Amino acid sequence: MSSSPPQRFRPAGIDPAEVKTLAKRVRGPVLTPEDEDYDTERAGYQLARQHRPDLVVGATGAADVRAAVDFARTHALPVAVQGTGHASAGIAGVGGVLINTARMTGVRVDPEAGTAWVAAGTRWDEVIHEAAPAGLAPLSGSYPGLAVVPYTLAGGLGLLSRRYGYAADHVRSIDVVTADGRLRHVTEESYPDLFWGLRGGRDNFGVVTGIEIGLVPITTIYGGSLQFPGELSAEVFDTYLRWTATVPDEMSSSIMQMSYPDIPAFPESLRGRQVVHVRIAYAADVLDAAENLVEPLRALGPMSDTLGELPYTEAGSIYADPPFPGSIEAGTALLGELDSTAVRAILDLAPPRTAVPHIFELRHLGGRLALPPAAANAVGNREARYLFNVVSRLERADITEIRPAHRRMLEALRPWSTGGRLLNFMNGEDSAKEVRSAYEPKDYQRLTEIKAVYDPDNTFRLNHNIPPANPGPHSSSSGAEDRRDSH
Repeated sequence: MSSSPPQRFRPAGIDPAEVKTLAKRVRGPVLTPEDEDYDTERAGYQLARQHRPDLVVGATGAADVRAAVDFARTHALPVAVQGTGHASAGIAGVGGVLINTARMTGVRVDPEAGTAWVAAGTRWDEVIHEAAPAGLAPLSGSYPGLAVVPYTLAGGLGLLSRRYGYAADHVRSIDVVTADGRLRHVTEESYPDLFWGLRGGRDNFGVVTGIEIGLVPITTIYGGSLQFPGELSAEVFDTYLRWTATVPDEMSSSIMQMSYPDIPAFPESLRGRQVVHVRIAYAADVLDAAENLVEPLRALGPMSDTLGELPYTEAGSIYADPPFPGSIEAGTALLGELDSTAVRAILDLAPPRTAVPHIFELRHLGGRLALPPAAANAVGNREARYLFNVVSRLERADITEIRPAHRRMLEALRPWSTGGRLLNFMNGEDSAKEVRSAYEPKDYQRLTEIKAVYDPDNTFRLNHNIPPANPGPHSSSSGAEDRRDSH
């Protein structure tokens, strides 16, 4: 049974009979807070910030999505979109219509074209599995259980990114239901502004039902992790920063310090300790140079070393991200070049000196990430050299301790900050300033103008929201409204 308190269902003053009418149009479930499966349907990976909508629609395909959007528009309700894996509805809140795309799965690989068409609720592990027999791989994230669509349209920083760029850079076409209820097939030729904006603006312009992505000719990588005791943190972080300045674009990596709880779920050697992890994904055409490249890190004497060649189908083992939901608080920042002073600024505010945060990480950027894609998109902040992420679990500390600890660490890194964010790593930050920081200023302005064309009432606002610009002479300059596509 639902854990929600009993209440009389009156979503935004809507007659329950109208909800029943919607349910007859939709193949998937249409649930209200009174329904038994409501909490299950709305649940996401992030348990600390959960949306409580008036209605949840478990869409099974584009027709269900169109019906849900039509209903929301008719009743002036905002719309949120939720997928699989780590995907969430963007921000916590009450009200509106939540469209869950988890049932919309499917992959079609075209080996000759080197592409895959992927339905909205599909996870990366499904794409990896289907692409592997053709000798291809997607630009997937570190966790293979991630939902392809929200990850990709938020940018998509993954294991092959320094060699190939953001996943958003490799999108060929997008099927999306816009606020007017139309299903549009969006390409660079058919809807150039919308194609540009969706790749980086994610769910601000509609509900994406499927995308076509480019695959890359990767079957085997050199990867794994090195683990070091927390007592070596300063030396390992310093060495890692120097090392990243020398590696080729084929080398993607990150460094993380984790404070392990003293519980039986972890090996005894890790319980109650701080451990530094360096994660490696080397994706060159020839892997012979890998051992020499990682030697400066190995020379520090790791207590665990899993580096070696592995098929891309096992690439999820590198980060070994937890597959289960959790209540977490996180913060993030994009950084420029770093030095030992930056390392000290981080470590002085980390365990064992303080009780929180529990995890903090640097991901090496640059390489192809720093270059513009063949087809321009809205993903910003390409000049950043590192991404910093700090995470704490709420079951291990109170939010009143966690948030100040995160703020102190982010403030200490301010001298190295670019001022930007990456949408993939924004964990509920939804202020206008924080959302704008994910984009270049001129690109953000263009996004608001595209929003004014396709969602002038800001129906899709329960997210990291980009509001529509005031109507002006440039708001529909692409002429996209003349090329409507409903199928």
